[in-house]
Amino acid sequence: MRYSFLPEALIELAPNKGFVIDGEYELKNVTWNENVTTSDIPKDEDIIKKCEELQTDYNSKKYQRDRAESYDPIPEQLDQIFHDIDGWKKRIKSVKDKFPKP
Repeated sequence: MRYSFLPEALIELAPNKGFVIDGEYELKNVTWNENVTTSDIPKDEDIIKKCEELQTDYNSKKYQRDRAESYDPIPEQLDQIFHDIDGWKKRIKSVKDKFPKP
């Protein structure tokens, strides 16, 4: 099975241990560096659980990514704040209303 957050999960579960993922993000494609002992390698079920946690966290923050894409670039926002702070507030509020927190 493919896990989008496999590298992040491995880094969290086995910090400072070297690994390579050859191909798709699947457990079978993970190769640990030769200096990593068996006791340092996380169990598959722990890796899967961490991948699922990271995916759930990512999914829960979709509204943040949507908002970030909808906001004007910072230089434009700063200019608008200087010239029309009330208009800027309305623009920010419209984005927040369009993509509310769950």
